[in-house]
Amino acid sequence: QVQLVESGGGLVQPGGSLRLSCAASGFTLNFNWMYWVRQAPGKGLEWVSRISPTGNIQYKDSVKGRFTMSRDIAKNLLYLQMNSLKPEDTAIYYCARDAMGTGKGQGTQVTVSS
Repeated sequence: QVQLVESGGGLVQPGGSLRLSCAASGFTLNFNWMYWVRQAPGKGLEWVSRISPTGNIQYKDSVKGRFTMSRDIAKNLLYLQMNSLKPEDTAIYYCARDAMGTGKGQGTQVTVSS
């Protein structure tokens, strides 16, 4: 059974940092394109970052230089290190198999507020 489970969210002040994790079961992460996507209150799903099977990583313009996506092949885990967080980063964050959120888990809430 294919399953993705996100964790690591929380409440953080502007300028703070969080590291999100995504645990996969039922398939091998590094054989697939994998995405971090998010949904802000009242808005649609948007992709934040993605990694190819060969390890090529791309980011949404608004998070470039602040977010870093990575993976641990041995542990079948994805990460999203988020630094210099802004209030507009507030959203539920999901890992998924495409930009539409296919296979996403329950998500993890990130709230950036003073």
